[in-house]
Amino acid sequence: MQTLEILPSELEAMKKLPEKLHYQGDPGLLKRPKVSIVGTRRPSAYTRQMTYELARALSRRGVCIVSGAAMGVDAIAHQGAGPENTIAVMATGIDIRYPVVNRDLIESIEKEGLTLSQFEPGFRSTAWSFVLRNELVVALGELLIVTEADEKSGSMRSVEYALEMEKPIYVLTQRIGESRGTNYLLREGLAEPIYDIETFASGFGKAVDDGVIKDEFFYFCQNTPTLDEALEQFGERVYEAELEGMIFVENGLIRLS
Repeated sequence: MQTLEILPSELEAMKKLPEKLHYQGDPGLLKRPKVSIVGTRRPSAYTRQMTYELARALSRRGVCIVSGAAMGVDAIAHQGAGPENTIAVMATGIDIRYPVVNRDLIESIEKEGLTLSQFEPGFRSTAWSFVLRNELVVALGELLIVTEADEKSGSMRSVEYALEMEKPIYVLTQRIGESRGTNYLLREGLAEPIYDIETFASGFGKAVDDGVIKDEFFYFCQNTPTLDEALEQFGERVYEAELEGMIFVENGLIRLS
């Protein structure tokens, strides 16, 4: 564990600067272009895949992903970026790997990326420490992406911070009745939609084609095809996706879970 000698200039947007920031890993990541990604702890299959692809596409263009190491969207964003391209902001002391389910992920970020905490070693998370953690996550990024959120959630509190800091806010497009928080942001003109991941990510640098794998079946299912259409084009992949819980069949139509 070490302590940053100089706080990142981005934190001047916060209501109150942290007295200190403890870290493990590579502080050089703080000098990279950074994007904050947050969202629900219980994302849909669609959100899981899109969050992963979004973080991966951004990281391949030199962007460092900032999130809070929580279950769900946070963890997926870190995984998509890869440990070496991510900053995990902790709601605990830097020596506590919480939540336990993400212990291995956090350890890999400590070794290859960067973990940050404004709390003293040994500090256990509380309701207010999560709030402070969220503010720090938002402050570090050039912009905030919310991939899925309920209207009353910690992610929407992060949105409040982004609005106060005058940071651009982006959201994934979602179906009507789902992710009510992000749909509210779109309806009120508080966020911009991400329609295409590669187009959005390319705003941070040149497109990277080599090694980028796009699941054409997943994109095909976004258009709610019939079961017969899906079987004709993808065969056994349809049944595999159904067993994985990625899709379900309703009234002869394929729908994403």
